[in-house]
Amino acid sequence: MSTKIVVPELGESVVEATVGHWRKKEGDRVGVGDVLVELETEKVDLEVGAEHAGVLARIERKEGENVKIGDVLGVIEEAEQAATPKGREAGGAQAEQPGPPAAKEEPRPISTEAVAAETQEISSKRLVTPLAKRVAEEHGVDLSQVHPSDAGGRIRQHDVESYLQGNGATSEARKEESATARRELREQPPRPAVGRTPGEHERREERVRMSRRRLTIARRLVEAQHTAAMLTTFNEIDMTAVMTLRGRWKEAFKQQHGIGLGITSFFVKASVAALQQFPRLNAEIQGTDMVLKHYYDIGVAVGAPEGLVVPVLRDADRMGFAEIEKAIKEFVRKAEARQLTLEELRGGTFTISNGGVYGSLLSTPILNPPQSGILGLHKIENRAVPVEGQIQIRSMMYVALSYDHRLVDGMEAVQFLVRVKELIEDPASLLFTL
Repeated sequence: MSTKIVVPELGESVVEATVGHWRKKEGDRVGVGDVLVELETEKVDLEVGAEHAGVLARIERKEGENVKIGDVLGVIEEAEQAATPKGREAGGAQAEQPGPPAAKEEPRPISTEAVAAETQEISSKRLVTPLAKRVAEEHGVDLSQVHPSDAGGRIRQHDVESYLQGNGATSEARKEESATARRELREQPPRPAVGRTPGEHERREERVRMSRRRLTIARRLVEAQHTAAMLTTFNEIDMTAVMTLRGRWKEAFKQQHGIGLGITSFFVKASVAALQQFPRLNAEIQGTDMVLKHYYDIGVAVGAPEGLVVPVLRDADRMGFAEIEKAIKEFVRKAEARQLTLEELRGGTFTISNGGVYGSLLSTPILNPPQSGILGLHKIENRAVPVEGQIQIRSMMYVALSYDHRLVDGMEAVQFLVRVKELIEDPASLLFTL
């Protein structure tokens, strides 16, 4: 009996994907729930698992091919059916002919394939997430030695990573092995290229396929500039009061809530207060209508392995500082592990992007359509500024607001940014604005 592997539902408004990476090869045995292939969509990467056990008989769509919902990716056959060689079916002439005696198989050393097979066998008996299984296979971890922290007994990725961190000797050995390999590579003399004269430097190029997410980012950035009348206004904010407040309360805040107090939560609260005063920055254009949104889903841009993603804080006006900080930390963790869901990335009424974490002093953020505003934060630097007639060293940050001029007038945008500046420079006022 054969089972087709098909492209599942990809999420709201997503109809196409790209075959990213096949985890299994043709001829590999698979169990129910084993991850077979990764699909790249414009928002998140999806894992397609096996619905039936058997053997991956055929791969129909190769890595890099575009597929749509319902397309056949491959075929799984029952193990007995796939293992039967052609010409040896029941009743066949060759099936009755005795073959030569089988040669005695020599013992083979344990290989990484054996470790992976053992990991797969263990994971079929125990509850193991696909990401945990992948990490275990990559590092040769015996899952029987990993203790789940989940109350339900499921082994998760962080359980395997904790096991690796605790296995110090093995980790140090791997580090030493990698360092030795890099050192040997550096010490090897460069091989002269054919046709190159001595002393001529190498002119090297590399062609790498763009992921669907990177292609989508590129397309949407161009669309944002072509479809919106985008303009940017700038200001600078004295962060001294916020930095002093954080320094005074950071230990007590962490002890009480189990999370550090960052600066993004201050800007989320200040932005919501300013959006309530200037609602067209929390709106979008639909045809000939302007849709004013009286809820505040704030997107927070975070870095991911394949590009920037913008998970959304739902109803940010109802969230406290600790809730915002915990949510952002979880977004960052999920982005790095490629675990963000489509629901976490969907929608958003306004966006905040902090290029300062990468050292940016000043930049012009690009709108996240169909939103009409995005606030760009930047690096905090000590600068000499006049304060009440005296020059003082203050913690200063440049901020930028890009907006859709079709909806938002310049005066309104400037006033919005001034309001954010006022709230951040007097952070105690945030307690009375919402």
